[in-house]
Amino acid sequence: MASTGKTARSNRFFSPARKEALTGWAFTLPWLIGFVVFTAGPMFFSLYAAFTRYPITRPATWIGLDNFRALFDDPWFWRSLYNTFWMVAIRIPAVTISALAVALLLSMDLPGGPFFRTIIYMPHVLSGVASVFLWRWILQPNGLLNTALAWFGIRGPAWFFDPSWTKPGMVIMGLWWIGADVLLYLAGLKGIPEQLYEAATIDGAGGLAKTWYVTLPLLTPTIFFEIVTNVIGTFQIFTTAYILSGGTGQEATGGPRQSLLFYVLYLYSRAFGLTGPAGFQMGYASAMAWILFLIILIVTGFQLWFAKRWVYYEAGD
Repeated sequence: MASTGKTARSNRFFSPARKEALTGWAFTLPWLIGFVVFTAGPMFFSLYAAFTRYPITRPATWIGLDNFRALFDDPWFWRSLYNTFWMVAIRIPAVTISALAVALLLSMDLPGGPFFRTIIYMPHVLSGVASVFLWRWILQPNGLLNTALAWFGIRGPAWFFDPSWTKPGMVIMGLWWIGADVLLYLAGLKGIPEQLYEAATIDGAGGLAKTWYVTLPLLTPTIFFEIVTNVIGTFQIFTTAYILSGGTGQEATGGPRQSLLFYVLYLYSRAFGLTGPAGFQMGYASAMAWILFLIILIVTGFQLWFAKRWVYYEAGD
């Protein structure tokens, strides 16, 4: 009888449902360990470091809110915020409108559609660093773009050598990478039921009316997703600004007159930079990181709230 009871308990413990759960946790465990060690752990440590003076080479010492007070008195902090918000305000509409326009053109099944889709996406195959060097050459004062403008009697600006044109130059460069956005818009367009276009045709709607009253409303979930992800990505601009501003030689200054001093570039300079303001200030950089986290959280929350006013979901979605 005792043996039978043990067997019953063993069968309950190793029931199919429990075995399935244990198998799932076994496959999930490597990711959980990686998340705790490489993501959650560093996040909590950076939260602690934000309230310390931590120059890496010496132990961290608790200083309370001093890092945050110093930030609000730091003119370079405000300059980096201004540059970053400028890029968000200008780059996001430019990328969204351009990618959407290209996707609408490619969705018309014109001759050579697959070829042009490949061409649009090809910049994503190239290295980001190589693309930045390519565009730095194109936007030289005597570069390819200014040479082309000169053929029409237009004198081009100095672009990345003129603080008034550095950020517009980066916006133009950003249009080089709209291929992924275009593919997502194309996927969204393919998901719009043809019956809706047929019904609009029966009602006498033309091409523009169909686009305005059918295509765009049903594409708003995709547009919303693209805007949210692009806003977060723009707040984290680093590689492009780092290269254009001179790399390790001038990473703290952000190019001519700090016009390319974006938030993450300045954060990196405070944490690891050896030039400009004193580098290796991990506590100061951690405080900047958490302020950026709060900014992105607030902006994303506002987007989610405002989405109720313009994002349209089909019934049943």
